[in-house]
Amino acid sequence: MGKEFFDIPAEDQQNSLTSFATELLKDYGIHGAKVSCINFEFNATFAVESESGVKYALRININSTRTVDNMKAEVEWVRYLSRTSGLHTPTPIATLDDQYIVSSLHADSGQTLYGVMYSWLDGEEIGDEPTMEQLHQVGRAMATLHEESSEFALSSGNSLPTFSDFFWGTEDFLFSDKSVLSDADRVSIQQAHDQIMKYTNELYQNSPVHIIHADMHGWNLMWNEGQLSIFDFDDCGYGVEAQDLAVTLYYLDTPEQDEALLNGYKSVRPLPTYSANAMKALLLQRRLLLLNYLFETKNQEHKEMLPAYLEKSLERVSTFLTDVRG
Repeated sequence: MGKEFFDIPAEDQQNSLTSFATELLKDYGIHGAKVSCINFEFNATFAVESESGVKYALRININSTRTVDNMKAEVEWVRYLSRTSGLHTPTPIATLDDQYIVSSLHADSGQTLYGVMYSWLDGEEIGDEPTMEQLHQVGRAMATLHEESSEFALSSGNSLPTFSDFFWGTEDFLFSDKSVLSDADRVSIQQAHDQIMKYTNELYQNSPVHIIHADMHGWNLMWNEGQLSIFDFDDCGYGVEAQDLAVTLYYLDTPEQDEALLNGYKSVRPLPTYSANAMKALLLQRRLLLLNYLFETKNQEHKEMLPAYLEKSLERVSTFLTDVRG
């Protein structure tokens, strides 16, 4: 089937990947498990329940550009955090051969796909309507994560991208020959890009750089009886702390929510130093990175979001340029 795999209905893709996931579980010595797809967006994530009732989460990188070395680094960092930080995170699960990354040829797509399995987290995602208490805890957790990461170094051979570039190590679909933007739209976004990079470069010159989560929004945060858990470390990389804050702030709607998050952070350690315009730049960059993703994704549901998302993005670009130019 090859490339045509991504053109078939999403349900058929999920069924194929569910069968593939079931085969991968044999590497862990798991047979006869209940396997169900619980997320099919940037990656495919499966709930796994073994015959003995133990639950896991298996992630297969179907749309991800992550390398094996990136995935190994992710696992190494999460194992470190689970041992040292006091943060509640899932635990990476090793195969029978003591490997944390599994792979196999997925015949229907014609690709070798890679997966990683974690222990299961109980609870509910805090989603897009977090309480002030939850946001305070998110801020505290992020501050703790930054404290611990500042002392951590990856093993030789494991690697992660550094987020000092505009596209955070992903392929350029906005300005390259692959861009389908109109000339006028490209000029506007290029102007925003130049301003964003000015502020980013200043932050990298004056801020510590270490591993950050880089995707700590409400759908990657679990709440269970008052306990916050952080998961989905697939986007982690080397960045400045303000970038981590910007990702979370991007998904909040009110000044009160922003304040709860920042107060939580400050209850553990001082906020990183950044100007108001620098934060505006990072917030817009988050949106433009998602726009770039929509141009390249194979996910049909996400592709349909592109026209409206582009229109709103251009409005925000115009507002940003007016703000930073005074």
